[in-house]
Amino acid sequence: MELSFSPPSSLGISALNTHRNTSSHQPKIPIKPTSKSFDLFFKSSKPFPSSTEIYSLKRSSKLAPNRHYRRNPIWACSQAGAAGSDPILNKISDFKDACWRFLRPHTIRGTALGSTALVARALIENTNLIKWSLVLKAFSGLFALICGNGYIVGINQIYDIGIDKVNKPYLPIAAGDLSVQSAWLLVIFFAVAGVLIVVLNFGPFITSLYCLGLFLGTIYSVPPLRFKRFPVIAFLIIATVRGFLLNFGVYHATRAALGLPFEWSSPVAFITTFVTLFALVIAITKDLPDVEGDRKYNISTLATKLGVRNIAFLGSGLLLVNYVGAVLAAIYMPQDFSRSLMIPAHTILALSLVFQMWILEQANYTKEAISGFYRFIWNLFYAEYIIFPFI
Repeated sequence: MELSFSPPSSLGISALNTHRNTSSHQPKIPIKPTSKSFDLFFKSSKPFPSSTEIYSLKRSSKLAPNRHYRRNPIWACSQAGAAGSDPILNKISDFKDACWRFLRPHTIRGTALGSTALVARALIENTNLIKWSLVLKAFSGLFALICGNGYIVGINQIYDIGIDKVNKPYLPIAAGDLSVQSAWLLVIFFAVAGVLIVVLNFGPFITSLYCLGLFLGTIYSVPPLRFKRFPVIAFLIIATVRGFLLNFGVYHATRAALGLPFEWSSPVAFITTFVTLFALVIAITKDLPDVEGDRKYNISTLATKLGVRNIAFLGSGLLLVNYVGAVLAAIYMPQDFSRSLMIPAHTILALSLVFQMWILEQANYTKEAISGFYRFIWNLFYAEYIIFPFI
């Protein structure tokens, strides 16, 4: 690969020719790139690189100094700046980056958005009971939920190292950026911290729900049970934890903090049902990008059994049922829902899903297109929680 520059001006050519005439005995040094990351960056047609590409860029930039390219001035300046940086700060920065990837940010966003939306809904329904003293309790509850999320996705990575090296090589343990010992320390911290916060702030009932979520996350990933091997049980675990337990538990805890007994409202019953089915779709489609590694390690999923295309259509069909149900709820229960928001919002989301399926079909279900489709499913998940407090 050669670095290409735009043609220089006539003044630059003249100066260059003068230099060549006076120094013709000196050998020419061709400018070579120092890293394949430049090539990846400039040749990519996507506006933003995926997480796999970001990982590739980092790894290639780390390996670049060991290659036998001659150093051009730009490379030398960058290396001089790197040499002057503090190695301790670099290690801290690398560890922070590994921990953030270990938490699986897309799941953290879903947990944070979901809990925030449910608290907001409870407060909107009872504005006269809002107290500033509850803010600290709300943030402690959010931190406990993030700890629970971190424990569940972390324990899964610890027991999926071999599979992740094939399916998700950018994850920190599979990439060698986080040791198994450090990962164990993190998941133990998440579990202990989360349970302590819930015990001290939210009472025995919410504590039991929280511990049930941790237990289900454990048997999903950890041998000898490792229920992720069995598609139906795996789907039910994910739908229960991310669908029912999160929505019911957060709303129950918020009403208790406001001094109110628990009772279902139509919007909360709707979002719990909607998200439980949505979590089932996430459970089905999450295996789409992982077919190669799942087959290699004999992990049975619907994607490996029925094929990527069939599962993509199945997941999309279930989501469309969700959106049709939302529109019908707004039509037949106008006293409980805002028609002016529910109907157009869910119609737009449904049409965007159909369009995304068309894009996936046109791309012939390449791994890159499948990963983009799965990310889009999560964006739809976030969108539902964003509009929920206002329906």
